This record gives sequence, structure tokens and C-alpha cells, in this order.
Amino acid sequence: MAKILIADDAKFMRLTLASMVKKGNHEVVGEAENGEEAVRLYRELQPDIVTMDITMPVMNGIEAIREIMKINSNANIIVCSAMGQQKVVVEAIEAGAKDFIIKPFDESRVLETIDRILKKSDSSTMNS
Repeated sequence: MAKILIADDAKFMRLTLASMVKKGNHEVVGEAENGEEAVRLYRELQPDIVTMDITMPVMNGIEAIREIMKINSNANIIVCSAMGQQKVVVEAIEAGAKDFIIKPFDESRVLETIDRILKKSDSSTMNS
């Protein structure tokens, strides 16, 4: 079971993701409606995984990913965005995101991505 922080400016999207995550037996430890709040909550809650929207007020998702990576270079961040443009995906991955899910979300894809990232982070902690 993973502790997950959901960052999205749309309450409906946070609720949708939270519902999917809970069905996968994971725990939602916090919700952020902008990138600045996501960074603050990451620091406070130290979740296992962050789902990050790109287009948000105050601080966008790419900036928030960069800030979180400064806090923890091994942070597990999944970008969840409607913007499927190649440039944004590449920018998010270069900033440190581990994976990318395009809205509208497919529940099985969300849970598979979370499980895959958890397995990768488990094996990397065992190897270090």
C-alpha cells in the first residue's frame, strides 16, 4: 500500500483519482490544488507517490516536479495531464517524473502505473 499525494487544480479530478487509488488499496495522504501546495505537502507528508497535473495556478506541475526533486531526488512522480503533447511529456520526464498518464484516466492504467513505480522504487532501495 502506497501513500499518495494528488495534485490537480480540478476538485473533480482529485476526487476521481482518489477513488481509483483507494480501490487499489492505496492511501491518499493529501490533495493539492496548485504546484506550490504540492511542494509544501510533499515536504510535510513525504508520500510514496505524487500524481501531478501540469496546468495549475500559482506554480505549474513542471516547476513543482523540479522543486520536489530538489527535496528528494528519488521522488516518485506520475504526471496526470490532458495535454498529451510530446514536448510536455519530455519536459516532465526531464524534470524528474517517472511516468505519464493522459486524462481521461483509465483506472487499470492508473493502478498499473502506481504498482510499476512502487516495484521499481522497491528494487532500487534494495540495490542501494
